[in-house]
Amino acid sequence: MAGKKVTSTHFRCAPTKKQPKSPKYARCIKSNRIKLDEFAVIKFPLSTETALKMIEDHNTIVFLCDQRANKATIKRAVEKRYQTKVVKINTLVRLDGLKKAFVRLAPNVEAMEVATKIGLF
Repeated sequence: MAGKKVTSTHFRCAPTKKQPKSPKYARCIKSNRIKLDEFAVIKFPLSTETALKMIEDHNTIVFLCDQRANKATIKRAVEKRYQTKVVKINTLVRLDGLKKAFVRLAPNVEAMEVATKIGLF
């Protein structure tokens, strides 16, 4: 009997030879990451009674946003799209899967003016 003596109960395969990679062309040309611009992040503003009351009382506008957007991208999109200063953003995911963003504007910016510019009133 020639060869190495087996001392383990597990079978281990010998390592196979690895060929060096030499592709004829690049397989992945563009990145798979989907970029969200300000128009893809914000879908539309909500015009329910509760949302309109928040505009009047709390200087806050309510938007429906893309599911993948976070608070930083929502803030950037609102500031770029509507040329306003945003103080705070609260988000939640609704039962139908859409993300709702409560965007509080700066005290020197009136939410009513921004809402009329958007077309809520």
